[in-house]
Amino acid sequence: MVASLANDFGQLRGDVRNYLDCERRLLIGGEWVPASSGATFPVIDPSSGKEIARVAEAGAADVDAAVAAARKAFEDPAWRGMAPEARERLLWRLADLVEQNADELGQIETVDNGMLGFVARNLNVMGAAGAIRSIGGWSSKIFGKTADIVAPFPGAECFGYTVKEPVGVVGAIIPWNVPLMLASWKLAPALAAGCTVVLKPAEQTPLSALRLGELAVEAGFPPGVINIVTGYGETAGAALVEHPAVDKISFTGSTVTGKLINRAATETVKRVTLELGGKSPTIVFDDADIETAIGGAADSIFFNAGQVCVAGSRLYVQRRRFDEVVSGVADHANRLRLGAGLDPESQLGPLVSHDQQQRVSGYIRVGTEEGAEVIAGGKPVDADGYYVPPTVLVNTKPTSTVVQEEIFGPVLVAMPFDDIDEVVAQANSTIYGLAATVWSNNLSTVHRIVRRLRCGKVSVNTGGFPHATLPEGGFKQSGFGRDLGYESVLGYLENKSVLIRLQ
Repeated sequence: MVASLANDFGQLRGDVRNYLDCERRLLIGGEWVPASSGATFPVIDPSSGKEIARVAEAGAADVDAAVAAARKAFEDPAWRGMAPEARERLLWRLADLVEQNADELGQIETVDNGMLGFVARNLNVMGAAGAIRSIGGWSSKIFGKTADIVAPFPGAECFGYTVKEPVGVVGAIIPWNVPLMLASWKLAPALAAGCTVVLKPAEQTPLSALRLGELAVEAGFPPGVINIVTGYGETAGAALVEHPAVDKISFTGSTVTGKLINRAATETVKRVTLELGGKSPTIVFDDADIETAIGGAADSIFFNAGQVCVAGSRLYVQRRRFDEVVSGVADHANRLRLGAGLDPESQLGPLVSHDQQQRVSGYIRVGTEEGAEVIAGGKPVDADGYYVPPTVLVNTKPTSTVVQEEIFGPVLVAMPFDDIDEVVAQANSTIYGLAATVWSNNLSTVHRIVRRLRCGKVSVNTGGFPHATLPEGGFKQSGFGRDLGYESVLGYLENKSVLIRLQ
């Protein structure tokens, strides 16, 4: 089923049209400035493949200026000496502004990324506001510890304690799949800890991050605390990772890029947080509520056109119910209305770019060449935008390319299993370890399998949606460090020990 495949820009709010019409600049030291080279690059609407805006293209000189501004702000008493409660109030003010501008931000995100309008506003934008508010509350709750010290020499009395201090200037690099939400995941804990930030959004989706920067200025953050540089990964991103005055890199994106960043960061011994790729299993036992599990498995892979790090891209179903579940998911896929994000009838939007469309379509082709059978989707969509239909593959092997590699699109591979030992072995058989979902009404089964799955998050009888209080991150080549929760704040803090002789 197909809705309108190209966005109707007549549906855009006036403020969004004005926002797209103005060339977007870099935020450096509290000022909006063009790239030093004067270069710009286009922003493309994924539903049509047409240019909708132009954005400043930062180079190494612009990154250097942004890092210098962040370093100056970090050392400035206006930020370094700010009371934790004041940082907390600033973050809450930013969260309020995100909520107040949710309709505008949602439309910006829709035409920039391609995601459905209700997803952009109600999950991405409101989720960003929730994360900023929740994590911002940790600003005033960062404490060290005291220790009883036995002095190594007679007659001495000592006291020891630890303090937590901000790591310094943070380079935050985010991907294109849920841009505003992931910007909030990076900014909120870094700012709560007292760091300053240079944020580089993905070149495919820079617009919502820049609008967030405007709201941060309006909220009252001191100049240089938040800097935003738009540009390409191989230039602006690389300059940020390699910059000697950056103390930490926090990156969300592919495992391939994460490895390059981790290698480059070692030259200056930067602290690094990496939230990388996933090939997350959805496991359905035969005692589960099957109808609920079918809907959950479909939503897990087709939500946001499969462009989700924790997407349930591998479906394992206990053999007795395999045909029933897979048939149900395929029927769900076939009923989804493909269309542009601004069309309220759409249920599955385009992929973010032509490159991503070709990449995902290539995986479907490779899957069939390796023997997989397509039981839903799989065929090209005749449209100018970057569409791939929701696709379900069966008859795959554990070693198949489509089973082992992250596709990052609406493509599901389904396989049967007989017992818990078999499915645990298959679920753990990839290089990834980001998330998993288990569907079962047997409490013993749930507890047994949760402990054995090698991943950073397990959802049971529910979708794997993020929550601001629960940390997100992976095992194995899905990265290290955590976003969200208090654990995310700890990633932006250094521990200092203090030992005092009292007599």
